Amino acid sequence: MSDDPSLPPATASYRLQLRNGVGFAEAEAILPYLSGLGIDRLFLSPIQTARDGSTHGYDIADPTQIDPVLGGREGFSRLAAAAKARGIGLILDIVPNHMAFDLNTPWLADVLRHGQDSRYARHFDIDWSDALRLPILAAPHDEVLESTEAEVVAGPDGPVLRLEGLELPLAPGSEEGFRADRAGALQALVEAQPWALRHWKTERRRLSHRRFFNVTDLIGVRVEDPQVFDDTHALIFELVAAGEVAGLRVDHIDGLADPAAYLRALRARVGDLPVWVEKILTGDEALRDWPVQGTTGYEAARALARLLTDAGGLARIEAAWRRATGYEGDFAATLARAKRVMLDGDLAAEVAALTGMAATATGLPAEQVKAAVRALLIAFPRYRTYFDGGAPHPEDRVLMIETEARATGHADAGVLAAVARLVAGPQDDPMFRTRFQQVTGALTAKSHEDTAEFRFNRCLAHNEVGADPDEPVLTPAEFQHWFRDRIAHAPDAMVLTSSHDTKRAEDARMRLVAMTHDPVAFAELWQAAQDLPGAADVPVNMRWYAVQSWLAIWEPDRDDLADRLAAHLQKALREAKEITTHAEPDEAAEAPVLAFGRRMADRWARPPAPADRLIAVGAHLSMAHLALRLMLPGLPDIYQGGEDAAFHLTDPDNRLPVDFARLAEEGPASELGRAKTALIRRMLALRAAEPRLFRSGEAAMGGSLAEGLWLERSLGGRRLRLQIAPPARSDGRPGAGLEIAATGMVEPSLRPAVPTT
Repeated sequence: MSDDPSLPPATASYRLQLRNGVGFAEAEAILPYLSGLGIDRLFLSPIQTARDGSTHGYDIADPTQIDPVLGGREGFSRLAAAAKARGIGLILDIVPNHMAFDLNTPWLADVLRHGQDSRYARHFDIDWSDALRLPILAAPHDEVLESTEAEVVAGPDGPVLRLEGLELPLAPGSEEGFRADRAGALQALVEAQPWALRHWKTERRRLSHRRFFNVTDLIGVRVEDPQVFDDTHALIFELVAAGEVAGLRVDHIDGLADPAAYLRALRARVGDLPVWVEKILTGDEALRDWPVQGTTGYEAARALARLLTDAGGLARIEAAWRRATGYEGDFAATLARAKRVMLDGDLAAEVAALTGMAATATGLPAEQVKAAVRALLIAFPRYRTYFDGGAPHPEDRVLMIETEARATGHADAGVLAAVARLVAGPQDDPMFRTRFQQVTGALTAKSHEDTAEFRFNRCLAHNEVGADPDEPVLTPAEFQHWFRDRIAHAPDAMVLTSSHDTKRAEDARMRLVAMTHDPVAFAELWQAAQDLPGAADVPVNMRWYAVQSWLAIWEPDRDDLADRLAAHLQKALREAKEITTHAEPDEAAEAPVLAFGRRMADRWARPPAPADRLIAVGAHLSMAHLALRLMLPGLPDIYQGGEDAAFHLTDPDNRLPVDFARLAEEGPASELGRAKTALIRRMLALRAAEPRLFRSGEAAMGGSLAEGLWLERSLGGRRLRLQIAPPARSDGRPGAGLEIAATGMVEPSLRPAVPTT
């Protein structure tokens, strides 16, 4: 992996979530601690100026500046210099697909003032066939204009209309003659603008801008335009040229109009700098031949969970779940239903836009075209194809042929074929093709990850970003094949098991995998939950989800479990979209579920006996999971706090602050956390000493979950063997069932846990 020559080769990265009280100064303070772990890359969430009050940084408002909230350019340069002095390089998370659709986003404010004459009009994906719709009103348009006081004031860049707490840029000269006491004058003023005010709720089905997934307040950016590419990346290229960046992670690569062209342009500007892409691979899909080191690694987390799951136990869990809930159908059927829900609701605006384009291009009736568009979207099995106007990739052609075949019977065959040709045929339509490919990714993400995975509640360990609950468990021989393929084709990809996007942290996930190793214990825990007050008031499938969520999140001596579990259950209910949603929450329907979650957390502050058994098995699996992960080729990416026991659920739970001062001074408080930290330090020291062994050494695996697994890496007489005892044969202490033996090499001495400054 080519890298900054002034830094040692990359061994491991550490993901740090900035904001919420964590800036560059706080990052600098933990450098000695990270160095003591063996970390040599610090992976930062987005650093460019985000929307005011942003908690994550993906809603960038000004890509040309480093956010002053974090410490600005000066603070970043100090961090970069301090990190480099310790042999640590910085990896930046960049967001080329979208920006904040916010009145305070400078480029967008200029577009609102000048419309298509703005220098930045082409920077955003906007349909200028009508005014730019602003779905930001709290009530219908006419009602607001009739009942709201308004005034025109001078702003730094021109006149501004103050209306309902908003400050809206006005087209130059349009304010002349406005009188605030006359509704007609206000109406005339608003109609004279390049923008059109709309109610946020009722106008979701008709939008004039491309958005990120179904998030209306994030607007698509046209980085396929060379000028837009240069403008949005100028700061990043400046930091790279200054030698302050050791790698880039590209967010949501599938949202771009042409991912391959974008990555070629990026590579041309950053040279050999490592680049990873956030790309979710489905089934046996392989990453395209892009000029990158690889993905961020969700496929590794998926493979590890499948390997460590007991197939027989999973079958027993599934049978019990179906008996209890009456749930029918596989995950694929659940996903198809979820796609219909999304297309009818949250993504209705995207369906309308695609229908309009396809009807115009084909001359066919709009209703028939809409049915064909919907059928193709529902039948499409991945995040996207990569047709770009050049010679189509054979894989993409086959994928669209198969998609059309699966969609047959759900729309007129002739119309279906005509619409499919707009994507992949000789009569393809560039605009429709691009938008269709962008929408398939949004639909898959929102229906798979954020709807179906909160309905198909059999075993939540397999309901994860990049996973598919219908996939079979991997045998050791199948995992060996996957491992060797990764050495051959993705030796420099990242390897993650927890992130800011995963639904359950790695140790929480292993607690749920433990259910498959002891289904009797889970059956007993499930039965105990039925005796809790209020259990009967909770839908059975959601009760099944809640019991697993309690098991995943439980930790001793935490006074926040009830609040965290209730918040997670509320989010899960709204994501499932069966009795409540984020857009139209039904708090009365949610209340019994939240109360049940709180009651579990309170009554089970000390876990019932069957839970103790699952927790012990989960700890053993956590250590096996970590050891296997650290044997893989690529760049292990440790999510903040992941060196300790990690039992977080979906965001914002997985973005809680980490007490780095305590970790540095005292180490992890739990036995599992101490065992994980010790294993990380040892394995990262080995990886730093033997980079070729881990990158390209042969891999062999054998044994079984029941009798014990072994994994061996070898290269040129050097050999590293991992032996994992079955949970039943470990003595209950985390790590007691693991043995790591090195042959033909000398294990390096570990550096001090916390190096002196």
